[in-house]
Amino acid sequence: MSVPAIPQMTRYRQWLGDQRGLRFLDYEELRQWSVREIDAFWQSIWDYFELRSPTPHSAVLAQRKMPGAVWFPGAQVNYARQVLRHVEAAQAAGMPAIVSGGEDGVLKETSWPELRRKAAALAIHLKAHGVRSGDRVAAYLPNIPETIIAFLATASIGAVWSVCAPIWRRRP
Repeated sequence: MSVPAIPQMTRYRQWLGDQRGLRFLDYEELRQWSVREIDAFWQSIWDYFELRSPTPHSAVLAQRKMPGAVWFPGAQVNYARQVLRHVEAAQAAGMPAIVSGGEDGVLKETSWPELRRKAAALAIHLKAHGVRSGDRVAAYLPNIPETIIAFLATASIGAVWSVCAPIWRRRP
């Protein structure tokens, strides 16, 4: 019999109590705090998820205006790096990176090392073809593992990813 998963929100609330001495009776109380104490809330999210940046941020929210808010000025966060830093731990825990199902209903798992390897290989290919940080990469791909791999490869080199998934309709 498997142990039920603990919801991430529950873990976060426990962490806030342990690390910040903040206790919330329910979700609504936590939500109210998050909108009242914006800087404290978002800094706690940064810390809870152990986000990493090669350069420190100087504030949580430098400009409180919409549009034009400036979040974590000075920080340089790479989404792919954040995701792939957990490869060893996730693999050791026996967790797949992706579980996908095709039209045939067969489920296929992609391991964390395989995801990292394929994303790195595609990133090398993109760089060899001149894609650099700040460039835009767009694709017309369905929701398949290769789409996630392409996103991670693109993000890992600092390029901007955009995808449009085709609409699938069952024929009568």
